[in-house]
Amino acid sequence: MEAVAGGRDALCVMPTGYGKSGIYQVPALTLPGVAVVVSPLIALQRDQADAINEAAGRGRAWVLNSTQAQGAIDEAWAAAQNPDEAVRAKFLFLAPEQLAREDVSERLAALDVSLLVIDEAHCVSSWGHDFRPDYLQLGTLVQALGRPVLALTATAAPPVRSEIITSLNLRDPLVLAHGFDRPNLHLAVQMHVSADDKHRAVLESVPELPGPGLLYVATRRETEEYAAGLEERGLRAESYHSSRRARDRGEVHRKFLDDDVDVVAATSAFGMGIDKPNVRFVVHAAIPDSIDSYYQEIGRGGRDGKPAHAVLHYRPEDLGLRRFFASKTPDADGLAQLLAVLRARDGGATAAELRADLGVSSRKLGGLLNLLRESGAVTEDSGVYRAGTMGPEDAVDAAVAFAQRREHIDQSRVDMARQYAETTGCRREFLLGYFGEQLGAPCGNCDNCEKAAAQADTAPEPVEEQGPRPFPLQSPVAHREWGPGMVMSYDDGTVTVLFESEGYKTLSVDLVLEKDLLKPAGAGTENSAE
Repeated sequence: MEAVAGGRDALCVMPTGYGKSGIYQVPALTLPGVAVVVSPLIALQRDQADAINEAAGRGRAWVLNSTQAQGAIDEAWAAAQNPDEAVRAKFLFLAPEQLAREDVSERLAALDVSLLVIDEAHCVSSWGHDFRPDYLQLGTLVQALGRPVLALTATAAPPVRSEIITSLNLRDPLVLAHGFDRPNLHLAVQMHVSADDKHRAVLESVPELPGPGLLYVATRRETEEYAAGLEERGLRAESYHSSRRARDRGEVHRKFLDDDVDVVAATSAFGMGIDKPNVRFVVHAAIPDSIDSYYQEIGRGGRDGKPAHAVLHYRPEDLGLRRFFASKTPDADGLAQLLAVLRARDGGATAAELRADLGVSSRKLGGLLNLLRESGAVTEDSGVYRAGTMGPEDAVDAAVAFAQRREHIDQSRVDMARQYAETTGCRREFLLGYFGEQLGAPCGNCDNCEKAAAQADTAPEPVEEQGPRPFPLQSPVAHREWGPGMVMSYDDGTVTVLFESEGYKTLSVDLVLEKDLLKPAGAGTENSAE
C-alpha cells in the first residue's frame, strides 16, 4: 500500500484470500482521481464494486462491461469525470476486451487516473496457464496513461512474474511474492482404473465431505451429469459452464455465495476471484491442465483459515484430453493475411483497423498479433502495429515456431500435473517446489504423509536435505540443447528446471553432475522484495 500510494509500480503474488483487493482499494481512496481496475470476470467486478459502495458510499465504484445498457455506461463515465472530488467515482472496473475499443481508450486518457490495477495479471503472460490475448493491449494502456501500475495475481512462478513485468512495462516495480503454502488444505489423490469407477467414486465421496464445496470437471456435459447425480443423493447441486445463459450463471453464483447450494459442478469458467470464505472442499473429477490451474482452483477452499479438503480423482487416461487441449495448431494462413495487411499500410495500423480489414474478432486478432510480436515479425508502439523487416515466409515460419515452443511448454505443464498425481512423496512439498519454494519437511496434512506416518506408526519428522543441490533455487541455468532455464525444485535426487523453449524438465541430479548437463547462466532481471 505504501509503494502504491507513493507512486511506485508493484507486482503482488499472493494466495487467494490474502487481501490483494485491499492493496489497491485503501490507497485509491486516499489518492485524488479515479482508480481504473481491469478484471476479466464480470461477476467479480460487480462483487468488488458492491463491496466498495457498501463500505465507502454509494456511487464510488462503477462497472463498465458489455452486459450493461448504454444509459448505465453513460452514467458511469459521468461519475468518473465529475470534477467534484467529494462525490466523483473513485473506482472504474473494466473488462480487458473493453480496452480494445478506441472510444474507451480515449475516455480513459482524458480521465484523472490515480492508479491502474491489473487483476489476474498472469493472463498477460504467454508462460502463464490462462493466457488471454485480450490482455495484450494493457502494456500500451500503461504507457498511454503514465500512472502507477499495480499487478495482482494468486499464482505466478518466477518466469511468469518476469514476463508480467516486461509485458506491462512496469518501471522498477516492488515485487511481493507471498508464501504459496496453504497448510489448512488437506491434499489427496484418488486413483482410478476406469471412467465408470471414477464417476461412481466422485458421486459417492462428495456427499461425505463437509460443504459447501466445488466440483471441477473437464466438460460442459459432465457439469450437468454430476449435478444431477449429486441431487439424486440429496445434495443441493447446480451446474455451471460458459454456455449457460448469463442470467442462469448469475443465479448459480448468487446461490453459492448465499449458501443456498451445497455444491457447484463446474468447468474452470467458475470461481476465479470468488469471495467466499467457507468453501470446505474443492474436488476435481479430472486432472487440470497444469499445476498453476490446480493450485489456483484449490485455493478457493478454506479461505477462512479453517480445514478444507482438496481431492483430485485421477485416471491416467484422462491425460489424453489435457494433451489434446494443450495442442494448438497455429493458423499460418491467418498469420500471412495479417502480415499482408500490415505491409500494405506503410504507417502501421491499430488493432481496430486490423479487425476491420480482416473481419476477425478481437480474440482471434490478439492471438495472431501475439505470435507475430513474440517471434519478432511485428512491432508495436503506442497501439500502432507495424510489420518488421522479415520476409513474409520467414515471418510466418518464426511465428509458427514460437507457437510450437509454447505448445511444448503447455505439454510440459500437463506432465507436471501427472507427476503431482502420481508422486508418492509429500504433495505439499511438490506443489510448493513447482512455484520455486521449498517446504523443508513433509507437511503431515496430505494423503501420502498420512500413509507414511501409518506405516511408521509415528508422525513424519522434519528431514534434513538429502543429496547434492548443485544450483540454488530460482537460479538461471543453461542446457546445451534446451537453452536457458530456471531451477524450480529438488526432490528425491532429481531437479526440476523450467526451460524457456521446452517448459518443465525433471532431471537426475547425479546425471546432471556426471554429464555436466547444466551450467550457471547470467543473473535474472527480476527485482524482488519479501
